[in-house]
Amino acid sequence: MDPGTDSEARLAWVERYLSELTGQRQLSALTVAAYRRDLRELAALTPGKPWQALAYADIRRVASTLHARALAPRSIARKLSSWRVFYAWLARHTALAANPVEAVRAPKRPKSLPKALSVDQAVQLVAAPAHAQAGPEPADLCNRAMFELLYSSGLRVSELAGLDLAYHKTDGAASLGWIDRAAGEVVVTGKGNKMRKVPVGRHALAALAEWLAVRPPARDGSAALFLSSRATRISPRVIQQRLKQHALRQGTPVGVHPHMLRHSFASHLLQSSGDLRAVQEMLGHASIASTQVYTALDFQHLSAVYDQAHPRAKSK
Repeated sequence: MDPGTDSEARLAWVERYLSELTGQRQLSALTVAAYRRDLRELAALTPGKPWQALAYADIRRVASTLHARALAPRSIARKLSSWRVFYAWLARHTALAANPVEAVRAPKRPKSLPKALSVDQAVQLVAAPAHAQAGPEPADLCNRAMFELLYSSGLRVSELAGLDLAYHKTDGAASLGWIDRAAGEVVVTGKGNKMRKVPVGRHALAALAEWLAVRPPARDGSAALFLSSRATRISPRVIQQRLKQHALRQGTPVGVHPHMLRHSFASHLLQSSGDLRAVQEMLGHASIASTQVYTALDFQHLSAVYDQAHPRAKSK
């Protein structure tokens, strides 16, 4: 099969590639959708050329075009990575001379630390009641349990949304994540289908117990731990919206999103323990280099303490 002499042929190769990703590597639907968008964008930006005709100069031009459109360097790097892996796959199935993406690098991006709340801010946010004085509604108890668990165990929002009440296996599909309240653990399947166990704090366990006492049956027949207002499995987007609204009501001085609670979990745990390897395992990072960014956050904390407390610290 020719690797694409027209638009339809090129996209057919993309779909064949994505089909293999789904079947063999079992990537999530969201990840596959992102690959599809990236490759379709490359096809749109290089019209009239088959995949095998694209060269280093073409990819550089596309990257420059995206940069001129003010696309963030991180996003350009992700697209280049998608294209690079696709071409590596294409080389195994066609007589491709070379990978045109191999030597292309994204524009340099400024190093930025992940944003984390202070300990007081995080505790106040997740401990504050998410309901009116008249008493909590089931949705309020659901929110409280979700927010406590995000900060307690450093979960990704997709991992939180995918949790079930308990482990189960139906029609050959097993749970991707569940709560073991007796053991005080949450089991999740993270990136790369890697499963990990993370401890759950007592406040999060108490909030979960309150939610489970009023949790209605799921209308979609799922065993989802957290439910939307329609009693179906809650989506990551809805969790983001609920947390943002709750933070605004509490007067949190920064824009809060679920990943900020994950950053806060990692930063505060590292400040207290100094055990980088343990934090890596609880976050589910494949490489410790991904976790080392929190050592910089830790140093920021130490610097702030020094500046506030040391008599010879420079004045602000």
